[in-house]
Amino acid sequence: MKMMLTVTLLVCAMMALSSAAGDNPIVKRSTCPRGWTALNGRCFIYVPTPMTWTQAERYCLNLGGHLASVHNFWEYHEIQTMIKIRTHSYPQTWLGGYIVAQEGVWFWTDGTPNKFTYWAAGQPNKYGHCLAMNYGDQKKFDDQPCYYRWPFVCAKKP
Repeated sequence: MKMMLTVTLLVCAMMALSSAAGDNPIVKRSTCPRGWTALNGRCFIYVPTPMTWTQAERYCLNLGGHLASVHNFWEYHEIQTMIKIRTHSYPQTWLGGYIVAQEGVWFWTDGTPNKFTYWAAGQPNKYGHCLAMNYGDQKKFDDQPCYYRWPFVCAKKP
């Protein structure tokens, strides 16, 4: 009983000290602006207003970021979840992937390496040069004409 009381007091003291130091491991403070979602060291926001890919990238630049790059399945899933919470569905959505001159080489607008691919079956089919997510029944990547109007996801560093 005495040992349990000692352990409880120690835990309470550590939590109080952590809170005083601003390090409380239980309360996570986001360094992202209001309305943005913290994910893997970046801040993300879903913008439901349909725009062309170029308009969407310009909008993200004005917010201090770029159209979102996705580097693994976990990030993709988390972005999908963020969209699902806002829309209750999986609308086709612009990301920051694009292709130029050489077919088959995709880039991210934020300049990060493009090592993650999550193409839907039969994609990319060279129909478009801009990357959208939530395509088809599989809800994966698709290449779309950049003049299509879709909602989009921006990302930026905190």
